[in-house]
Amino acid sequence: MKINNEYLKSEKIFVFLQTGNDIGGFHVMKYQTYIFDLDGTLLDTLGDLAASCNYALRVNGMPERSTDEVRRFVGNGVAKLIERAVPEGTSDEKREAVLQSFRRYYLEHAEDTTLPYDGILPMLQMLREKGCRVAVVSNKFMAATQALCLHYFGDLVEVAIGENEHIRKKPHADAVEEALRQLGADREGAVYVGDSDVDIQTARNSGLPCISVLWGFRDRPFLEEHGAEMFVAQPEELIE
Repeated sequence: MKINNEYLKSEKIFVFLQTGNDIGGFHVMKYQTYIFDLDGTLLDTLGDLAASCNYALRVNGMPERSTDEVRRFVGNGVAKLIERAVPEGTSDEKREAVLQSFRRYYLEHAEDTTLPYDGILPMLQMLREKGCRVAVVSNKFMAATQALCLHYFGDLVEVAIGENEHIRKKPHADAVEEALRQLGADREGAVYVGDSDVDIQTARNSGLPCISVLWGFRDRPFLEEHGAEMFVAQPEELIE
């Protein structure tokens, strides 16, 4: 099969399967293990995150934030989200109260509007049918990460790791390394898939290639500014 090099260099970037061969001068890559970010990558959680954030701010007498502000605040864990959302100068005690309000509310309302992005479920199904291993690594707290993965993906996601006291959160490599350990998978042949600068740095710290998705919480110029090199615009491109 002949593949035009100029087409491969065009705006649409394909992630090929590793066979050890070269096609048209491009090395063909195959990934046997996929480690996904959750929010903005597999699930559109923004509506529920914004509603929970604003509930927590409101019941603690603080001004609410726009959905776009919450979009910019997420990515480094819920504690950082609340730190960014509360007014400047908020005391540690008051910030902790907002955080706990958020946790309680979100655990009850995390599925109100959250849904997988279009094409995610067929893509995961195809990866599993091909024998690929699949894990999720998120900075969302552990209980919510595992509950959401179980609810939306069932056994399509084998391992789900969220923020917890035993593992440093992203961009540290700890959670990725733990996911590989639980999967019994090698680092070679693994890829990290995410939608943010935190994900790019996590992949780099883990020694894994990174695929950045273009349907999530960050746009392409932002991702390129933070070092992204491989992109997919649709979930099915991950298996093409």
